[in-house]
Amino acid sequence: MRSVILYTLARAAIFAVTAGVLALFGARGFLLLLLALLISGVVSYVLLSAQRDRMSAVVTRGVRSQREKFEKSVAKEDAPRGRAE
Repeated sequence: MRSVILYTLARAAIFAVTAGVLALFGARGFLLLLLALLISGVVSYVLLSAQRDRMSAVVTRGVRSQREKFEKSVAKEDAPRGRAE
């Protein structure tokens, strides 16, 4: 979970810095947001590659764990029970 939070904070920081630099160069309004989103996306893709891989591994493990718990629960629920006659 920590890697997800760190990745998200890093993406937000890159976006904020990019928007700040663009504002200094005179971009305003919708153009500022659009350019900041595009540029920060490319920068994040390059700079945060290793962090993104770590985050992806954590998310994948979590999903796999939840799926296994669900499948065990379904198997337990579907197991035949002894008849109480």
